[in-house]
Amino acid sequence: MIKEAADFTQGSILNKLVRFMVPILGALVLQAAYGAVDLLVVGRFGSTSGLSAVSTGSQVLNLATFVVTQLATGITVLIARYLGEKRPQQIAAVLGGASCVFALISVGLCVLLVGFARPISLLMQAPAESLELTVAYVRICGGGIFFIVAYNLLSAIFRGLGDSKSPLLFVLVACVVNIVGDLVLVAGFGMDAAGAALATVLAQAVSVGCAIGLLLKKKLPFAIRKKDFCFNLQCQKFLQIGLPLALQECLTQLSFLALCAFVNRLGLEASSGYGVACKIVNFAMLIPSALMQSMASFVSQNVGAGKWKRAKRSMFTGIGVGLAFGCAVFVLVLLKGDLLAGCFSADEAVIQNAFAYLKGFAPETILTAVLFSMIGYFNGNQRTLWVMTQGLVQTLLVRLPLAYYMSIQPNASLTKIGLAAPASTAVDILLNIGFYLFMERNASGAADVPAR
Repeated sequence: MIKEAADFTQGSILNKLVRFMVPILGALVLQAAYGAVDLLVVGRFGSTSGLSAVSTGSQVLNLATFVVTQLATGITVLIARYLGEKRPQQIAAVLGGASCVFALISVGLCVLLVGFARPISLLMQAPAESLELTVAYVRICGGGIFFIVAYNLLSAIFRGLGDSKSPLLFVLVACVVNIVGDLVLVAGFGMDAAGAALATVLAQAVSVGCAIGLLLKKKLPFAIRKKDFCFNLQCQKFLQIGLPLALQECLTQLSFLALCAFVNRLGLEASSGYGVACKIVNFAMLIPSALMQSMASFVSQNVGAGKWKRAKRSMFTGIGVGLAFGCAVFVLVLLKGDLLAGCFSADEAVIQNAFAYLKGFAPETILTAVLFSMIGYFNGNQRTLWVMTQGLVQTLLVRLPLAYYMSIQPNASLTKIGLAAPASTAVDILLNIGFYLFMERNASGAADVPAR
């Protein structure tokens, strides 16, 4: 039986969705701050080369982390589905199979990042002055990738069980340990980028230890046995859900690197301004991202319980919540983007370039509220192949070509390049509305079962 606090199949949708989403949002905020701490400490107590190394190396680490996170979404959706279907005994095999799959992924990533740290750093065009530090950063983080993968796996498990507060606790612990580690290793021992990398790995290790301890103490509606730890049928099920999302995320992250290259054509000040704008964009996207993650668990549980109408109502509730915040963020970014940029740089040219990009990007804060809630709904319905397809269409056929076209115009500006984001999202929303209507027309008889 699902505990009352984790049961999304009854009660107020708005209340339960917001209560589940807030801890996820908190974790995302801490994760965003987590990445900023390394740059801040190295920038203050390390070298310029170390700052470049952390900036470049963290992009590589983010690519691996985001792909693993999307792959783990399959676990979240499957666990929530089994809870909704009142079949919690199936979850043990999901956890055991996931442990084997993600352990194998950890080994592969470790070999890749440790063994090929130098070629990867060269591919990222790390400056010659910071090349060795970049290689060290990538290699150290690669050596500790097991803890980074394990954290994302455990967080996905807890969210699938309807517990979004525990992952918030884990990332809070990691954030505190990382800050202390950065200050001791970088400021105290002068280890520069290598110290930041070691602090990151140590923080994730402590966080994973806390997560495992809490999971063992948690009263679960199933028993995990030794025989569950194998490559079983549940592996295939969650991989079918998660792999399309992981592939989309991988290509999307690669496209961001290409977009950065387009902007670099406009010069150093434009490049720096774009970098500052991206920091602001990351924070602006936190609420839609939290909604998307929450929606997957919420919808999946209701679909598993046969409450199709409630699942659809939750999507529209999420869109409403997202739009309320999205409109406020839109006004803030459009009118006060220069003040926000000033928090990251004192260079007036950089601030104005960041503000120019934000002016074009601003409508994205509203449109994403709609898009991410719809994506969360499709994820919860295990329509991840469609989610991958629409994401690739948006990124590869609309956003990148449009951004490139804008960047090569004689009067190219960051504002016009920034417009590529809301333009592609608007196209994506139309595609998703069409797919939603397609789902409605082709719904099985189960879709007509009244909500209980």
